[in-house]
Amino acid sequence: MNRFFQRTVGLAVIVIVLLAAGLLWWGIAVTDPPALWEPVHVTLAGFWDVLYNAELPNLGVLATALGIALLLVLFVVVSERVVASRYRRAGLEAGKLTLAPRAVMARTRGVFAGEVTVTVLIPAHNEQASLPFTLQSLKKQTTPPTRVLVVADNCTDDTVAVARAHGADVFESVDNVHKKGGALNQALTDLLPTLGDNDCVMVMDADSQIGDEFIEAASRRFTNDRALMAVGGLFEGEDGHGLLGQFQRNEYIRYQREIRRRDGRVFVLTGTASIFRSAALRAIADARGSSLPGTHGEVYDTAALTEDNELTIAIKSLGGLTISPFECTVVTELMPTWRMLWAQRLRWQRGALENLGAYGVTPQTMRYWAQQISIGYGVLALFSYFALILLMIFAMDTWVWFPFWLGVGLLFAVERTVTAWKGGWRARAVAVLVFPELVYDCFLNLAFLKGVFEIAFGRRATWKHVEHTANQSEVRV
Repeated sequence: MNRFFQRTVGLAVIVIVLLAAGLLWWGIAVTDPPALWEPVHVTLAGFWDVLYNAELPNLGVLATALGIALLLVLFVVVSERVVASRYRRAGLEAGKLTLAPRAVMARTRGVFAGEVTVTVLIPAHNEQASLPFTLQSLKKQTTPPTRVLVVADNCTDDTVAVARAHGADVFESVDNVHKKGGALNQALTDLLPTLGDNDCVMVMDADSQIGDEFIEAASRRFTNDRALMAVGGLFEGEDGHGLLGQFQRNEYIRYQREIRRRDGRVFVLTGTASIFRSAALRAIADARGSSLPGTHGEVYDTAALTEDNELTIAIKSLGGLTISPFECTVVTELMPTWRMLWAQRLRWQRGALENLGAYGVTPQTMRYWAQQISIGYGVLALFSYFALILLMIFAMDTWVWFPFWLGVGLLFAVERTVTAWKGGWRARAVAVLVFPELVYDCFLNLAFLKGVFEIAFGRRATWKHVEHTANQSEVRV
């Protein structure tokens, strides 16, 4: 079954999106055709001739479009509620839901596993330039980690020497051909047997810096809720990189805002910095090859392009609770060029689709399926919008203004500005203009489309290293 989904997940997304678009087209077709309209002609300031049409669009078409959107939203909300309820009610008899709260609470009742500790793993491939800043952010923690272990993977620079110079321990991978996931699996094979159930493992990128209270806040969450299996970070972009950097920062600010409004209920435990109970990692390793994809005994599925997304689904598939508190902030490196951003987002998209293919349709993956379908529907709607604008430009001798849609556009501009407000005046200036971010969104949508069509037609995915500019470190995308 999983192999079937691996080959058809892209086609499934395409077909469902086209069916939704077809439903909207049917709603338009069955309505009465609009009457011919004559734009009103006015002259502004005595020299600017303006044509506008004040008629409202067909209410039936609007109702159909709104109905489809509400159905998608309802599907996401209901599926999340069902899964959350299942997590909390599942017990030991639930079989593979070994990390479900009720099962965890039953196993640990009356057992003291010691104080919560945090061991930090930093996978690093030629990260000598960015690693010192990452290690410095760990030294500033209000609750310091018990141990910092740099996992040096096939390094050809001074990563190992830099790590030791900053007081970190070093684990060097041996004959690893599975990139980040393979290096972490080797380190965790040695580390996990030495940890108790309240000993936690933090995995963070070598090009990120966490907020000073990250470990303290996460430790407090783990202490207060022994059923909590993972705490993720809320990431924000570093400064710099011009307009492209501001686009990415605005995107991350909005994501932070969304997760905060969801009280920390996160979609993906970010690979930039997340902390896991060792008991959860052991449960995942034990379930690999049976109820979870991957090789038995390994924490990370090395076949996954996006190990953070896959590990999140693995934890949720075993019933585990995850959260990303607002105190757990992390600053991550941005993609400085469009080429690097394209490679990063294509990898994210391919990885997300391949993860869905590996897990199939389950209660735990329904939200992720809905997300992919919603993105696809949004892509179709955005490009259709641009196509209609071009059609109007070529079909008419002059531009006609529509007050109704201008009002909708104004509301959209307000929403974009408010949701990016935290980013300062630059973020607000970019947001209020609307169209620059629409161009950025189109770029991301093209990466989405490429990922969907590549997996639909069986094209092989790769994970590349992309070179930074001269004054920056190499980054994995």
